[in-house]
Amino acid sequence: MAQALRAETRSELDGISVSIRDLSLSYGAVEVLGDLNLDVNDGEFLVLLGASGCGKSTLLNCIAGLQPATEGQIFISGKNVTWAEPSERGIGMVFQSYALYPQMTVEGNLSFGLKNAQVPKGEIARRIARAASTLQLEPLLKRKPAALSGGQRQRVAIGRALVRDVDVFLFDEPLSNLDAKLRAELRVELKRLHQSLGNTMIYVTHDQIEAMTLADRIAIMRGGKIQQLATPDDIYRRPANLYVAGFIGSPPMNLLPGRLDGSTFRGPLVADVTGYDFTTRPRGGDIVLGIRPEHVRTGEAAAALPIQAQALVEVVEPMGADTLVWTRLGDTPFRVRLDGEDRVRAGQMLSIGFDPASLSLFDAATETRI
Repeated sequence: MAQALRAETRSELDGISVSIRDLSLSYGAVEVLGDLNLDVNDGEFLVLLGASGCGKSTLLNCIAGLQPATEGQIFISGKNVTWAEPSERGIGMVFQSYALYPQMTVEGNLSFGLKNAQVPKGEIARRIARAASTLQLEPLLKRKPAALSGGQRQRVAIGRALVRDVDVFLFDEPLSNLDAKLRAELRVELKRLHQSLGNTMIYVTHDQIEAMTLADRIAIMRGGKIQQLATPDDIYRRPANLYVAGFIGSPPMNLLPGRLDGSTFRGPLVADVTGYDFTTRPRGGDIVLGIRPEHVRTGEAAAALPIQAQALVEVVEPMGADTLVWTRLGDTPFRVRLDGEDRVRAGQMLSIGFDPASLSLFDAATETRI
């Protein structure tokens, strides 16, 4: 019976690199992770995204074996590793801090763990050469960390995980200590690294730009639970609830409270939502209408759209390629993103319009998408 059960489990995990089942973690009466289930496909780049304290780093530490779970199971490459030591899980981990040995060269930092694991010298040299080539570290192998830039140190930290030659890599906010320019450069390098290696990567961040640009799928977390697990495009266009709608986007989605009367929304504006793709059967009552600032049109383009209104311009923020305009619909703040060439000024009335297909509607009581 036990053998049959194990075979069934392996069959269920075909094509799944990391599987988390009914995982919970509590400190006394404080629940950090709650009954969490997640499957990460082979070769997938999954991002755990959320605000500080949502449980994303704790989840990553549970996968790595650095934090024991209270309940549930963790499978990596089809093997139950719930009670296994970190060294037995077949993972490579990159932390927020570089954690490099200052007295060692780059080559020494890359080889240190392999030497401790008694990997043959020839194999160590091969792995270091491969990692150095992939991460463009060849000219830096004889330098010590003090002679490296922040971006170079983080590449060495990534390389130290890469030489372990494992199937699953875990990243815990590896770019948060870098300045904006370096973060953008290393995002591209990480994307290239994943494309060239094809390994499974699980990446923790609070930065939605990192999540949207790197991920195959994003798991948005709040209070130790996953709010939505989907592709970046799905999360952007069809947020599952009000939290996701307000979290993703800069500036975030406009959220207008009102009521649904048949197919008519009545709130700060009146809108016929006939063209909206309802997720569930619509019902009358209190709802929240969401529209992203970049989906709002103005002027002649607005006049051709089904939903139209007049908004009072309060603040204009030129940002070069585009312009953020902070307006007001009655007493409700409303943001519009315009082309950088558009000219508006504070105090003017702005004709705005948008398509019902661009909307997101949420039940005001449950906060879920309708």
